[in-house]
Amino acid sequence: MQTSQKSRSSGAAIHRLYHQPEPIEPFRLTGPHFQVLNNNAYPDTRPQESVVASLQTPNEQFFTLESSPVIEYPVCNSNSPYSRSPLSPQGSAQSCLSNLHHSSPEKTYGSPVSSGIEEAIREVEMELLGPGSDFEDGSITSPLDNKNKYYKILQLGNANLDVKQTLIDIAHAIDDGAKEDADALIEALQTKVSVTGDPIQRLGTYMLEGLRARQLSSGSLIYKKLRCYEPKPEELTSYMSILYEICPYYKFAYTSANAVIKEAMQDETQVHVIDFLIAQGSQWVQLIEDLAKRPGGPPRLRVTGVDDGDSSYARGGGLQLVGQKLAMVAEAHGVPFEFHAAAISGSDVHWGNLRVRPGEALAVNFPYMLHHMPDESVSTTNHRDRLIRLVKHLTPKVVTLLEQESNTNTSSFSKRFEEALDYYTAMFESIDAKLPRNIVMPRDDKQRISAEENCVARDMVNIVACEDTDRVERHEPLDKWKFRLQAAGFMASPLSYSAVTAVEEVLREYSNCYRLREKDGALVLAWKNKAMVTCSAWR
Repeated sequence: MQTSQKSRSSGAAIHRLYHQPEPIEPFRLTGPHFQVLNNNAYPDTRPQESVVASLQTPNEQFFTLESSPVIEYPVCNSNSPYSRSPLSPQGSAQSCLSNLHHSSPEKTYGSPVSSGIEEAIREVEMELLGPGSDFEDGSITSPLDNKNKYYKILQLGNANLDVKQTLIDIAHAIDDGAKEDADALIEALQTKVSVTGDPIQRLGTYMLEGLRARQLSSGSLIYKKLRCYEPKPEELTSYMSILYEICPYYKFAYTSANAVIKEAMQDETQVHVIDFLIAQGSQWVQLIEDLAKRPGGPPRLRVTGVDDGDSSYARGGGLQLVGQKLAMVAEAHGVPFEFHAAAISGSDVHWGNLRVRPGEALAVNFPYMLHHMPDESVSTTNHRDRLIRLVKHLTPKVVTLLEQESNTNTSSFSKRFEEALDYYTAMFESIDAKLPRNIVMPRDDKQRISAEENCVARDMVNIVACEDTDRVERHEPLDKWKFRLQAAGFMASPLSYSAVTAVEEVLREYSNCYRLREKDGALVLAWKNKAMVTCSAWR
C-alpha cells in the first residue's frame, strides 16, 4: 500500500441513469511587460512568495491536469485550461480520500477491499479498544451489546433492504441514540453496496463507512488518519483530471466566472485578479488567452494566488510553480503579467497579504472555498463573514462566487445526512451519464473508482462523521450566501447572456439531463431537477 507523509485538508471540490429521465425544461434567462515583485515594498509578517514572470521551466516536476502522465486510457483527453482540484463536487476539490485505487474491482459487493476508509477505521478501532478486541480477527462490526442486533433485519428481511432508505434509517437511529438498531442495519447493508455498482451502491459504500465512523464516535480520528492513505501527487492529479472530464461542474464554474470577469474588465488597462483557492491556476490560462484578443491590446494583468499550502502536495511544489506556468502563457500571448503568491490560509488572510494597488481594477474569485471557512456556528471569530467583509473593503469591481448548492452547515445530523445523500446521489448519477468525446469508463475501471474515492468520498466522510472544528465541509445554498454578501454591503450583479452562452457551449458534449437555470441573477447548473452548483456575481 502506497502511503504518504504529506497531509492535506479536504477541500475544496468541487461529482447512466437507471430510470426514465425527467422532462428537461428549457433555460430562460430573465436577467439581462513583466516585473519582479518586491516583497519589501509591502512588509507583512505572513509567509509570502514572489514569482518573477519568466519563461524558465521550473526544475521541480510540475504535474498539471493538462500534463498528467498517469491516465492509462487513451480516450480521455484532459487537455483543459480550467483544470483544478475537484469539488467537493469539489473540490475541494483539494479533497482527497485514501487509496482505493488499490481496491480489487473483482469484489463486487461489500466495503472496498483495502479501502483507506476501512483501513483507517480498523486502525482507530484497535487504538480505542486495544489488543484482544473483536476487531483483531478481521471483523469490521462494532462490539456493542448485540441483544437486539437482528431485530430490524428480521422485520425487513436482508434481501428487501433499500440502500437509500436504509442509510437514512441508520442516520436517524444514530441521531436517536438507538445504537443497536444502527449496528444491525449497518451490518446488513454492507452486503448491498459496492464500489463498482450502480450510483446508489457506490455512494452507499462511502456513506456507510462514514456512518460506521460516526457510530464509533471516532470520525475525526478516522478523517485525519485518511491523510496517510493518499496516492502519490501524479496519481492524485490524474484522478482530478478524470473527474474534471467526466462531469462538467468545474467547467461550468470556471467558464462562467471567467466570462463575468472578462466582461467586467473590458475597458480596464490594469487588472488585478485575486483567486482565493488558486490550486493549479489553470482557470486563468483561458482568461489570459481571451485578454490577449481584446481590441486595442491586452491590459496589464496581475494575479494574486491565495493558497494555504495544502494544494502543494497535488501540485508537486509551491505556488511559484503556478506563477511560472501563468507567466509562460502570458509571455506567449503578449500579455503583461505579474504573479503574487500568498501562501496563507483563507482564515488568516488580512489586507496586507493581498497587496492591492491604487489604479487597478480588482476582481475577486471565490471558487468552492468559502464553505470551508468556519462561521458563527463554529467560531466567535466567524472567518466566513470576516473574509467577505474584508473583500468588500477592497472595493472590487466584481466578485465571483462559485459554490455547491447544498445545505450541510448548521442542520441537525440526520437532516444534514439526508441533504448530503440527495446531493451526492444526483452527483453519482451524473457521473454515470453520457461521457464527452467518446470517453469510455466502465464502473469497474480502477482509475474511475480511484477518482470517485479520492476526489469525492473524503468530503462525504467529513460531512457524516465529523463535528465542530473537525467538520470543514459546511455548504450553504445560494439564499444564505446572498444574505451574507448583502449584509457585508454587496449588491448582486446578474450574469449576462455572454456567460450563459459560454456555459451552454461547454455543456453540448454532456448529457441533456444537465440544465441551466437562473435564480436571482445567478446561474445554476442542475442535474435534472436537482440544483448542483451556482455561479453568482457581486459588486
